[in-house]
Amino acid sequence: MTSSALRAPISMIGQLTHGFFSAFGGLLVFAWDMLRSLKRGLPRRHVLVPILHEIGVRSVPVILVTGTFIGMVLAVQTFTQFKQMHMESRLGAVITMTLVSELGPVLAATMLAGRVGSAMAAELGTMRVTEQVHAISALGADPVAYLVVPRFLACVTLIPLLTAIADVTGIVAGWLFSCKVLGINSFDYWMYAEQFVTGWDVMAGLVKSLFFGCAIAIIACRQGFHCGAGSEGVGRAATQSFVYSFIAILGVDFLLTVALNTTYYLIWPNAVSLAVTGGW
Repeated sequence: MTSSALRAPISMIGQLTHGFFSAFGGLLVFAWDMLRSLKRGLPRRHVLVPILHEIGVRSVPVILVTGTFIGMVLAVQTFTQFKQMHMESRLGAVITMTLVSELGPVLAATMLAGRVGSAMAAELGTMRVTEQVHAISALGADPVAYLVVPRFLACVTLIPLLTAIADVTGIVAGWLFSCKVLGINSFDYWMYAEQFVTGWDVMAGLVKSLFFGCAIAIIACRQGFHCGAGSEGVGRAATQSFVYSFIAILGVDFLLTVALNTTYYLIWPNAVSLAVTGGW
């Protein structure tokens, strides 16, 4: 290949790399500004409560529907494979472990990134376009402390709680579907779920959801604060907020899974051998 033919792909790779690190650096600077504003004090009650209601209470129906279908889909997908190995009685362990440690946090965060993150980005983007953010600065207030900090606190506080609701809903839905439709014995369902699912699995899922909430809040608020002009810019900010949040959720989930699994086997080095030999 000639040098001119190589120039185009190399230039594209360079632009993508520059754009990634530029966006990541801007996100870190925005997060640092938000943390500095948070150190000055918590937002007032009349500012925080409406945001808590919008993010928490109004997200409950979506979370309930998401958790219900996750549990039933897991039951349907795993029942056929387990029945071929005559292990269908262990369905409760698979559904519960998958929900609390992986699918529950990830899918709940994805739904909240679409509902909560996009809404926050669109709301803040509209305030930026209509110069309400500049008006807050002109009045001597910190727009980050007034607009970003309450949303960050609401996401960090409520997304783990909403994830727990999705987990419980999915477990109950999977139990009902497995016992009433697939014919699994209820005692076996809960016995194996209790035997194989530990407090560490529940804690790992909640820790993941905590970091997912941080990522969704920071990405959505930054996209709203730096949106382009006009309605097109607001729409692009909302779309980018969901896409970037989803990518961040997958990346953070991978890193946290590796870190938590490594920590687990450092604390309990005999866990693998006990699981293999049935020593639980």
